[in-house]
Amino acid sequence: MSKYSIGEQRVAAVYDPAQEGNPFLAAMPKMLAHSAFMAAVRSLPPLPARLGAMTPEERRQHLPMLSSLFIPMDYTYVLYDQLFRALSSTYSTRTMIEEIQRTNALFRGSPVYATQPATGSILGVPGVGKSSTIRRSLSLLPQVIEHEKYQGKPFFCKQILYLIVECPSDCSVKTLDLNIAVAIDKAIGSNYAKQLTTLRSAAASAIATQVKVLCLTHHVGLILIDEIQNAVTTAQKNKQIKPLIKFLVELTNDTCTSAFFVGTPIAEELFTSQEHLKRRTRGMRLLPFKPDGAYRTFLQAIWPYQLTPATAPQLANKLYDHSGGIPAYIIKIFQESQAQALLQGESCISAKTMQRAIERLAIKVPRTFSGGTHISDFERCPDAEPPTPLDIEDAPAPVSRLYANKRGRKAVQRDNVDLVGAFQGGTLSDDWLMEHGLIEVWPC
Repeated sequence: MSKYSIGEQRVAAVYDPAQEGNPFLAAMPKMLAHSAFMAAVRSLPPLPARLGAMTPEERRQHLPMLSSLFIPMDYTYVLYDQLFRALSSTYSTRTMIEEIQRTNALFRGSPVYATQPATGSILGVPGVGKSSTIRRSLSLLPQVIEHEKYQGKPFFCKQILYLIVECPSDCSVKTLDLNIAVAIDKAIGSNYAKQLTTLRSAAASAIATQVKVLCLTHHVGLILIDEIQNAVTTAQKNKQIKPLIKFLVELTNDTCTSAFFVGTPIAEELFTSQEHLKRRTRGMRLLPFKPDGAYRTFLQAIWPYQLTPATAPQLANKLYDHSGGIPAYIIKIFQESQAQALLQGESCISAKTMQRAIERLAIKVPRTFSGGTHISDFERCPDAEPPTPLDIEDAPAPVSRLYANKRGRKAVQRDNVDLVGAFQGGTLSDDWLMEHGLIEVWPC
């Protein structure tokens, strides 16, 4: 049974007796089992009650409900498990004495030796569901745990389990500091961001120190930097990549707070360009569905959400070929196809209306994807460790664009004496050539 109610963001601490002596680890929520997690994050909104009596206009008005669909897949639980273990690693050695030592060290400049925090990255093709999966996974945990008494003694503090911060588009360290302060304010109702704005004229290192103190004061367990690709697309022009990354490395080291970077594969260019980042930024690299059973299962879950008067048969192959197996595109094409059918007075979607929807949306998916793991390839095993990511030197070659319908001309039927057919069949030899009169032997 869970210690805290799912969805409750601020809770009073409930301690696990097995973690005696460490209030932060003892107050951690329990990890959910695979089945409980899947049921908690799944979003299947009910269809309108009087759908059969609705006009086409009313049906189109309800189409946005498809955007709230969320079908958890096996990789979703693997990602949840990885983030939960990162949280646990932060608090496994964090006691009040160590918190005070780290805070004092920030101002004295003296080193404090501690366990290396968990760091990594989660990169994936846009639309594959990275950010939505992370936010839904973390929403199952309370963001703030309020402590008042521990082991019979007063113990007043607020423990922030996680913060989600967007990487600033200008790659400014000061802006990122302010974003972290704003995230803390939203979590506990404080006013730190306003205080930091009065220090805008101060050196970036002074503001960074204040943010580190805040992370230690409120015992932040995990920081997720979303849209990390901004550090590549914008900062290369201003040559501000190194200061931002240096600050993030210092933040995790000085506060022993775990950190994960979330974004598109563009960020891999940044991670592999710095030797000290390769080890710190290993993690999942997510690719779209393959045209396999996992894709069909996903399609089967969303297919009942048809607001047209009649239900169409699955157009699985066409939908895959134009969406590239990217879940966000699958949902968008499915939604717009229904809109086009209703606008044209058709009873259900068809290949023609789907093609019209694709043209309206101007969807063009990439022809190839960089190395990674397809979301179809995660095994249904709740206790399995995430696959060990490869170093860039061992990374596989780019994956060819997959299609549900095979491309190219159909193979032609070859006759018995065709050289290409004999070569492909493995029967091509001197004896075979002589047998069919295709070789001439001259006397010596």
